[in-house]
Amino acid sequence: MKPAARMPVPGDSTKIFEFTPRDFARVRALIYKQAGISLSESKQEMVYSRLARRLRAKGLNSFEAYLDALESGRDSDEWEAFTNALTTNLTSFFREAHHFPILQEHLRVGKTPLSIWCSASSTGEEPYSIAMTACEAFGTLTPPVSIVATDIDTNVLQTAANGVYPLDRIEKMPQERLKRFFLRGKGERAGFVRVRPELRQLITFKPLNLLAASWPVSGPFDAIFCRNVMIYFDKPTQGRILERFVPLMKPEGLLFAGHSENFMYASDAFRLRGKTVYELDPRHARARTTA
Repeated sequence: MKPAARMPVPGDSTKIFEFTPRDFARVRALIYKQAGISLSESKQEMVYSRLARRLRAKGLNSFEAYLDALESGRDSDEWEAFTNALTTNLTSFFREAHHFPILQEHLRVGKTPLSIWCSASSTGEEPYSIAMTACEAFGTLTPPVSIVATDIDTNVLQTAANGVYPLDRIEKMPQERLKRFFLRGKGERAGFVRVRPELRQLITFKPLNLLAASWPVSGPFDAIFCRNVMIYFDKPTQGRILERFVPLMKPEGLLFAGHSENFMYASDAFRLRGKTVYELDPRHARARTTA
């Protein structure tokens, strides 16, 4: 199969696939429709890099052919691969650490059993941080807490479910937490740790697209973590998702957002309680109580 003629791409004139402005526009439209992700003009280089791998994997010689095949619907599995390729998964244990003491106190005063939804779990560091916080709140590895962890990217969900991480991912964690919540690998697994089975048993991992017509989760939740995912959506999409959170939350439930996210301009259903922590507006909370 003869490769397409080379076309200069910003930052690298040696790339072998033609990637026209029309191709980029099509990618932007497709990922917005499929996952609600709003790609900026500055993401052209990233899109080329990630999708070029899909062209090579499929044996195709142009973005036009790839996108035509995708839109034809002949390969439904490729939609999953396409979405996975364009999903950013930056995370770490106890990222945005100020949220976890707030969560711990919220769990301590809540009515058991408690439930939490981590709506963008990525490779698992966030839901496992939530699980560790729950264990510390109740002083046991079997707290009365259940966690649902979802993500649109099925690849990272598998990593999360395995719960195995290289040592450098936990190097900043206090030794007390390391000893309590992780098992060190030996032999061929040296250099890795695995979260304890008690922690993994607190979490149910599920694939979920926040733009899907229905979600495979049911509340009411004591807390919802939706951190650093709304930044990829435009304001109307943010508003629709936030409105769908409302009936899934207990009246006193908390919504945790990312450090660069502001929900005040996307929905009137929530009010700011603290730094990137939201609670239901009293009107919506009363509606949940009487529903």
